[in-house]
Amino acid sequence: MRYLLNNSTDPYFNMALDEFCLENIVLDEPYFYLWRNRPSVIIGLNQNAYSEVNLKYLEENGINLVRRVTGGGAVYHDLQNLNYTIVSPICHPERSEGSMGRSEGSTPAPIVAALRQLGVPAELTGRNDIFVEGRKVSGYARRVSKRQEIIHGTLMYDVDIDTLTHVLDTPGSKLNAKGIGSVKSRVANLKDYLPGFKSLDEVQAALQDILASGDPQMELTESQLSEVKIMAETKFSTWDFIYGRSRETGIARTAALPCGTVSVEVCLDHGHITSISFYGDFLFGEPVQELSSILTGLRYDRRSIYESLMKADVSRFFPGSSVDEVLNLIVSL
Repeated sequence: MRYLLNNSTDPYFNMALDEFCLENIVLDEPYFYLWRNRPSVIIGLNQNAYSEVNLKYLEENGINLVRRVTGGGAVYHDLQNLNYTIVSPICHPERSEGSMGRSEGSTPAPIVAALRQLGVPAELTGRNDIFVEGRKVSGYARRVSKRQEIIHGTLMYDVDIDTLTHVLDTPGSKLNAKGIGSVKSRVANLKDYLPGFKSLDEVQAALQDILASGDPQMELTESQLSEVKIMAETKFSTWDFIYGRSRETGIARTAALPCGTVSVEVCLDHGHITSISFYGDFLFGEPVQELSSILTGLRYDRRSIYESLMKADVSRFFPGSSVDEVLNLIVSL
């Protein structure tokens, strides 16, 4: 297959590149590229950011949250995870743009074949996964456009399994959420099955050679790269795309404030507060319903809520409590 080289580790750029290639770089034969992301959680197009990911852990550890243009569940990437993208001419042009699935069209069979050449007993499963000896080493997703289709997925080489577990371990305060849920499987790193390789760089180079099989490299123009960067900035890295696509979510939290024990229930839709209620055995000042009215309609993020709490003077509702104490009660990220 012909191929592109993508040395970027910016997850927003890399998601934008996938969409740009799907829509704009059209060939009459498949092409591919291998790439990596700095530590990031990548959620599916239809997933709920608030219910699928431990957002507080991400913030505390400087891990990016990114939404991709394909379906499926949440996955963790770091620099010891190798990703692949295969773009192919569409097999069934009668299908609508944006439809997803794996019953038709391409699969990552070339990736499985390449792994087997390296000595890994990889196999495709009935779901969108690649397994080795009963453990998951790769997940993949597919999207169809008008003219072609894209498959992209992960290859876990030496991923930090402890971090992977934490980022996908959502806090117990989550009540319920609408959206596509992730399915958790037993996972493994390919490093255990590739003892002859010293690093992921060596593995990547070997896979590159096998998949290319002597075919030439493609190059994007400066103009095309500029378009990808603009997409990354104006779409993929924006709050509206990452959080604003999240469907209805319920969050409940309880904390001990100076005025007593206070519980809050927050209902969200597309990342905005649709209702918020405070209750508990606390001694209140002015009725908390006024504060609920002030907060309704806001984005569910720390900055928006902090600014409103500052203006509202929270001590009027929760005597002796600070803005930060009330903020930490409401926002878990």
